[in-house]
This record gives sequence, structure tokens and C-alpha cells, in this order.
Amino acid sequence: MFYSTIFSLDSFCQTTTMNIGDTLNYIFFTNPIATATSSSITKSVQALSTGLNSFLPKQNAPQIIKMDPEPLWKLASSSSYFVKIAGISGASAVILGAYGAHSLLSDDEKDDNVKKAFESANRYHFIHTLALLGVPLCRYPSLSGCLFILGLSMFCGTCYYSSLSGDHRFRRLTPIGGTFFILGWLSLFL
Repeated sequence: MFYSTIFSLDSFCQTTTMNIGDTLNYIFFTNPIATATSSSITKSVQALSTGLNSFLPKQNAPQIIKMDPEPLWKLASSSSYFVKIAGISGASAVILGAYGAHSLLSDDEKDDNVKKAFESANRYHFIHTLALLGVPLCRYPSLSGCLFILGLSMFCGTCYYSSLSGDHRFRRLTPIGGTFFILGWLSLFL
């Protein structure tokens, strides 16, 4: 066989004029032995790869499970007591606002400072009642909710008390209640 390859190479070289690149290409790649060898190696690699693939576990496409979104009231159920407190707080804010607007503050003889304090307490009461509704959706609902409730009781409560009774001895607690409001808003950032 080796003799026939040399003979075919010799006859090939005699019939054509070849440079060194063509000769090396023929010797290593395009002669009948190299072509048969590369073909058998390619077939062996293909058979081996299909044989190895049968041992590997089949990989299925990842399954995507589509679920209906949960309603917010179900997501917030772990801290639902803050939502209940917000409901009571909102109702009391409306009642106190109506009482202050229609019966308490309708007299012209009331002091403007008393009216402003009551209206300010009612406005902050409403705003922070709405903030209590969002507390269950934050990262630390107990912390945020407690700070807002303390702010409602100390800020709004003291303003309501001093406006309704005329007693100003608890007004020194009002800035502390405002500080609790600020801390409650900052706790939503955590």
C-alpha cells in the first residue's frame, strides 16, 4: 500500500507541475490515505459523541409556571392589624374633622390659634392614616406602624386635646409626636 501511494504521488507529480505548498497539501490532506483516515476519524467522533449523549441526562426546557397575582390584601395579611387600625383612624379623622368644622370651630369667638391647631391635627391625622395603609407592604411593618401610631397619638392627640379643652400642658409632647412621624417615614426606607 505504501508503494502504491508513492507511485501515485510520483505519477501525480510527473503529470502536473507542483510547488512545495501543493505537494505538502497533497501529502498531508488530499491524498487517498489522508482522506480515508480523516473520514473515519470524523465518523468515529460523531458516533462517540452520540453515544456519550445517551449517557447524559436529558435536559428539558425550563418550565415557566404562570400564577395569578395575589391581591394586595392577601399579601398584607401578616400585618393586617395596621390596616384595621388605619380604618379606625381614618373614621375618627373624618368624625373629628366634621365635629371641628361644624360645631366646635364655627363660632367666631374661637381663637384663630385653636382653629389652626385643630385643622393641623386633622390634616396630619388624615395623612398618616393613609401612611398606615402602606405599612404592611414595607420591610419592617411593625417598626413603621408603631412609629406612625405613636406620632398619631402624641402629635395629633395633643393638638386635639389642647384645641378641645383649652388645656395646653400636653403641648410639649407635640414635637415628640412629630419626631415619631419623621422616624416612621424614614423607617419605610429601611
